[in-house]
Amino acid sequence: MRAQPPASHHVGGQFVESTGDSFESRFPATGEVIARLRAADPELIDRTVDAAAEAHREWAATPPVERGRVLRRAADLIRERNHDLSVLETLDTGKPLQETLVADAMSGADCLEHFGNVIATDTTDLIPLGGSPGASFAYTRREPLGVCVGIGAWNYPIQIACWKAAPALAAGNSMVFKPSEVTPLTALRLAAILVEAGLPPGAFNVLQGAGDVGGALVAHPRVAKVSVTGSVATGERVAAAAATGLKHVTLELGGKSPLIVFDDAELDNAVSGAMLGNFYSTGQVCSNGTRVFVHRSVYDEFLARVAARTERIVLGDPLDEATQMGPLVSAVQHAKVLDYLRIGRDDDGARVVTGGEAVSVAGLPGGLFVRPTVFADVTDDMRIAREEIFGPVMCVLPFDDEDEVVARANSTQFGLAAGVFTRDIARGHRVIARLEAGTCWINTYNLTPVAMPFGGYKHSGIGRENGRAALDHYSQIKSVYVELGDVDAPY
Repeated sequence: MRAQPPASHHVGGQFVESTGDSFESRFPATGEVIARLRAADPELIDRTVDAAAEAHREWAATPPVERGRVLRRAADLIRERNHDLSVLETLDTGKPLQETLVADAMSGADCLEHFGNVIATDTTDLIPLGGSPGASFAYTRREPLGVCVGIGAWNYPIQIACWKAAPALAAGNSMVFKPSEVTPLTALRLAAILVEAGLPPGAFNVLQGAGDVGGALVAHPRVAKVSVTGSVATGERVAAAAATGLKHVTLELGGKSPLIVFDDAELDNAVSGAMLGNFYSTGQVCSNGTRVFVHRSVYDEFLARVAARTERIVLGDPLDEATQMGPLVSAVQHAKVLDYLRIGRDDDGARVVTGGEAVSVAGLPGGLFVRPTVFADVTDDMRIAREEIFGPVMCVLPFDDEDEVVARANSTQFGLAAGVFTRDIARGHRVIARLEAGTCWINTYNLTPVAMPFGGYKHSGIGRENGRAALDHYSQIKSVYVELGDVDAPY
């Protein structure tokens, strides 16, 4: 077990163990057990929320500029240890080291640094009012909510932990974070790094477990806010449970996002965007542009180019930096993706341009690999065009005109992301304005700098991660009216 942590949980600044059910973390490329952990038991859950509530009092009273220094120190430590953190993330998720070295812990460090910088000044507004100069004015205070719960997903474990921790901690809250039981390891490293950087013990805690642990945290009476990254079904359950105590909620949920390629697009760039939007992280990205609408006049050429490049993708040992695509994260996800490949081919009747099957990789007989797949001649009513697959599966659909493709792109319960490729920049802005999606790109895809808010419309979520917008979801605004003159009353 080459990734066994000191204990399953990190509470009050220390690694601690529990008596809950045991579970395993496996390396998806081999099936090897790399760590065994225990889920949090009810006593530990209560103790952790109490520790977070106690730490919140100290942390909320810390000046924002000092909170920022702590977050920036943590960012520096993450960057110093990026290689080791990336190897651990690769072992836990199966994502290629080529990716984790640049996209996972480093993105988390960027987020901590961003909010560490922003919070020093984004705390108050002065509002001059009428009357004689200086006689009346108002000001606002940005104040923390209290104990926040973060519930992560398995596709970007340390990145998601940082995306939730950074704005929460910057605003003066404390947090209890529950990573996915599928990928439990790097959040523990993050907790230790934050304490090393100077965060008060208990201000950021990690509890392990499945949905029952998350449910207990959401229902806890001392919790003020819940932020979840997961499926629509999970988000609905969390929102319903949080409503009982009127808890604040942020939900970052699923997607079936459109990527539109117009006839004047620079086609190689459009192919690059489509591949980034379908095959990065073995297709396990919520914002992926999995419905690729291509203008009929360039449809065949697009398919030829995307097929040629897809067939050159290097599958292999994710710990080898030459590998471009690793396995799926778990046996459950592997089976789900294979079932969708069967549905697309046999039930829906889509044309397999390339891929469409499981694949064995030399030296990794237990690996959960799927060949990257492109389906053509997909129609809007097919299941592979309507349901989130979360694997390396691209669906390509032809279209004829702008109004048609906008209507088809919007015909979904999801609204997380959207992209447009065109040389006509006016059309790019016009179409993006008509698309019902919260995170959009023109002439690129799936780039998510931490200064840009990230989140969805419709069933894809509530609230935003990142950017200054995220602080609004981890704080409450107190308005203060100040009168320096006399008070006039009508009676």
